[in-house]
Amino acid sequence: MEALRDMLPADHAQAILVGRVQTAAGPSPVILRDGQVIDVSATAPTVADLLERDDIATLGGELLCSVEALGTESAPAILAPVDLQCVKACGVTFAVSALERVIEERARGDSAKAAEIRGDLEAKVGSGIRAVVPGTEEAASLKAALIDAGMWSQYLEVAIGPDAEVFTKAPVLSAMGWGAEIGIRSDSDWNNPEPEIVLAVDRNGNIKGATLGNDVNLRDFEGRSALLLGKAKDNNASTSIGPFIRLFDDNFTMDDVRGAVVDLTIDGPEGYRLSGTNKMSEISRDPTDLVRQTLSEHQYPDGFALFLGTLFAPVQDRDHPGRGFTHKAGDVVRISTPKLGTLVNRVTTSKAAAPWTFGIRDLMRNLAARGLLSNA
Repeated sequence: MEALRDMLPADHAQAILVGRVQTAAGPSPVILRDGQVIDVSATAPTVADLLERDDIATLGGELLCSVEALGTESAPAILAPVDLQCVKACGVTFAVSALERVIEERARGDSAKAAEIRGDLEAKVGSGIRAVVPGTEEAASLKAALIDAGMWSQYLEVAIGPDAEVFTKAPVLSAMGWGAEIGIRSDSDWNNPEPEIVLAVDRNGNIKGATLGNDVNLRDFEGRSALLLGKAKDNNASTSIGPFIRLFDDNFTMDDVRGAVVDLTIDGPEGYRLSGTNKMSEISRDPTDLVRQTLSEHQYPDGFALFLGTLFAPVQDRDHPGRGFTHKAGDVVRISTPKLGTLVNRVTTSKAAAPWTFGIRDLMRNLAARGLLSNA
């Protein structure tokens, strides 16, 4: 796997990057600045604390290593750049992903039926759903027409209706970081990565920056029943975030998120390769609206990370004609965009992945032992 220094944003020297590493003392928030990795845990013991500070650009701390050393054996291990934040996700925010969810639903999770359903659904719904703005009168008219035609679906409801789908993707502290193994349920045989941009939002609802994420999708589980969403989405090692949060400044704004092109490649152990792209310009709902809906009648005192969804849904066959793509253990997934860098993970099963053992109580005990809780 490539060194992390080669996976940073193309203009990282002009960026303010925030993340988390594993030091000998415990997990520590860091800032990447002036070619250095600076441990700021003495002042901001968690990333949640760090993102609420106004002096991040000048905050001092302990020099851990150079940026050039990141990802090598001599440098601290990279962790997901969130800690106390809830990990939330939005689904069906792109027209293509909406159609693919309907396909899963109509196929009842059977990948062999997907190709035939895809062609029929695209012909009947595709152009209309791509042109309509969710929550508008035009969307309501399309909904009525689809109901009359017997084509309505719960996935089309969140694709074009007034309410976005927002769900909890993973428990606090469970997300994997750059270079870690990421898990697919061992009993899933139709699944795929979901390359997404992830927003970092503080306790007051301010969007502080963005990073990359993989919202792993089990098409067979969710296709059998939308009520299996929790089982399809939240499993051991089933999400990755990173490598670092890039804070908004004059060189990186929400407009960069709106215009981002997120590339994905999957390299399989048998020599298979799949490439895909997630164009944020094709999102149906503006990212700020997704944040607003996440905050509707809900507070997040430690902030939250929000996956924005993807238009990527692989239909390229891997082993059997008509069955599309599914992961194999050993797949290497790369998700990248120039302003945020590259997130790399190797696929295993959730059963085989290292167990998640470091929870909130462990973090609090660690911070207390280091004398850092008074700074939180």
